[in-house]
Amino acid sequence: MNDVNDVDDTDFDLRAAMAAARHDRAGAWALVRGFAAYWGEPLGPRDGFTGAELDAAEQRLGLRLPVALREAYRLFGRRADLTSSQDVLLTPDELHVLDGALVFRAENQGCAHWGVLLADLALDDPPTVGRSDLADKSQERWEPWEERFSTGAAVMAMSEKLLEDDELAVFSEAGDELPDGLAELPELGRYCRWFAGPDVLVLVVEGAFMVARARTEEALDAL
Repeated sequence: MNDVNDVDDTDFDLRAAMAAARHDRAGAWALVRGFAAYWGEPLGPRDGFTGAELDAAEQRLGLRLPVALREAYRLFGRRADLTSSQDVLLTPDELHVLDGALVFRAENQGCAHWGVLLADLALDDPPTVGRSDLADKSQERWEPWEERFSTGAAVMAMSEKLLEDDELAVFSEAGDELPDGLAELPELGRYCRWFAGPDVLVLVVEGAFMVARARTEEALDAL
């Protein structure tokens, strides 16, 4: 029997995996496993936090973590290229409660946070919320983000990998034109549009930026 993390990256169909990820958390985790293997390194048993570490976080916080959050942390929570190239997935001992929500992720300069409302923690795969850091703190509010935690986690894995700072990534400001020859992929993630070409993946974040990653130097040169 193959290990749960074993993936044959030669058979990875990104379009189909993204479509499946929109339906349930099993599809989301299959997308993360396939994407990690195809665009980087396959997930391994040491790429996640342990159940004991997550149990300790629950005990410290006095609450139960949603099933989907525990699954994501155990699957790839330690993989910095999938969680913390730009924004940061908090470690279990950094999880905290802020104004009625469990915060699990922070923008790299602390300008925004993402969480799950405490009222939704009993759900297996709860919706997530986002909150911007404003000069007028009285105006800060938790706003709806992704419909399911697993969807947001899959989007995080893909976007953070594209944003990894190395010679195979290209970043540009919002408003730049897309390269020719790209096909749009299924919708996945708030404000996100995804495009693919031969050995190339492009993410356009509406009103913010565009980032592209290639699997080879030849594909990057062609882009």
